[in-house]
Amino acid sequence: MRSALLAIAAVTIALALGACGDSSDETPASTGASTGDAAAAQTTVCNARDDIGKQVDELKSLTPATVSRGAVTESIAAITKDLDTISNAQGSLSGERRSELEAANKEFKAAVKETAAQVVTSVTASDAKASLVSALQQLGTSYQETFASLDCG
Repeated sequence: MRSALLAIAAVTIALALGACGDSSDETPASTGASTGDAAAAQTTVCNARDDIGKQVDELKSLTPATVSRGAVTESIAAITKDLDTISNAQGSLSGERRSELEAANKEFKAAVKETAAQVVTSVTASDAKASLVSALQQLGTSYQETFASLDCG
């Protein structure tokens, strides 16, 4: 039952990420965004980034004893939504800022996909839980290396 639960969580992660578009597909036709649009986009991006950080912290706090399908699924769904929000808003940012954000978004999506792949390769229920917790910790590291360093001040 536990291995089935974790397999479902892994599939949910993979499906949620599959729904995320590649940010490079959403490049706007014009790079001349107005100052108001850029400021609003910056706020949107920073709010989404902060929520991703909150979700990652919640995932990192899970232990093999507390990890559950619901907790993982809920946080991954929120992260997926935030990544989409960032992708949609980045077109209004300046070229350099947009490039920085596209790179962070792409790298973090890859880290989340890798997390899902690690869960699927676990052999037993106890291995799966330990693997999932380890993968979630690694996801936290990836967040720190990508989004946490983006300037929102």
